[in-house]
Amino acid sequence: MSRVLSPADVQAFERDGYLLVQDYFPADDMGRLLRVARADHELSAGATDRHDTEGRVSRLSLRYNLDGEDAYRAYARHEDVVAPLEQLLGGELYHYHHKMMMKEPHTGGAWEWHQDYGYWYGAFLSANMGSCMIAVDRATKANGCLQVLRGSHRVGRLDHGQRGDQTGTDPERIKVLQERLELVHCEMSPGTVLFFHSNTLHRSDPNTSPDSRWALICCYTAVDNTPFIDTAAGDFTRFQRWDHDTVCAAVQTHAERLNPSL
Repeated sequence: MSRVLSPADVQAFERDGYLLVQDYFPADDMGRLLRVARADHELSAGATDRHDTEGRVSRLSLRYNLDGEDAYRAYARHEDVVAPLEQLLGGELYHYHHKMMMKEPHTGGAWEWHQDYGYWYGAFLSANMGSCMIAVDRATKANGCLQVLRGSHRVGRLDHGQRGDQTGTDPERIKVLQERLELVHCEMSPGTVLFFHSNTLHRSDPNTSPDSRWALICCYTAVDNTPFIDTAAGDFTRFQRWDHDTVCAAVQTHAERLNPSL
């Protein structure tokens, strides 16, 4: 059986635009996932660099489909990721994409203030979309953990523009919102998850620490909110959800394919 969030959890998400659940997945599972990801040359080769406004680099590796049984697609299918987010957004979801965020020690750049729907608005009519961020290793203030403005999803979509290699929102409007809304640093131990709405404003600082900050983010849209343009990437069909044992087996198979010693 997939996890079911409490009414208080749902109410908190509706009020705040996010729900942080500490130690949601076992830390040992995250250690295995991190070892797989670091040994996966295909993941690294497919990563792209994104520069912040000061030229620092963060890397991400993104996939739009669920074909195959690698570790990352397994978690994107995880019933304990998908079912709670469906509960929070109020209906069945399609997978949009998933991405490994790789913020390396001392060099990982900042992410500018933005809403995910600010990136996605060009292809989707509605903001009925959301994400689950899984901390693969520890996220702290020092290594650039995610920051959110509590309740900012209620503002609606803001205009976005180019900020370095990124898409960010109006800095002047952000200044006003920061005066009115609480800034929350989402420090996360490995296995902690953050469910958040596509209109929730978030950012992160550069990584000035000796510790990496890797996170897997799985993104979804309501079934009645598929792209209205033919060129949009993604496979918007119903997909099989996997239980935890099936996910762990897929991660182990991926590990053995890369290196039996993993």
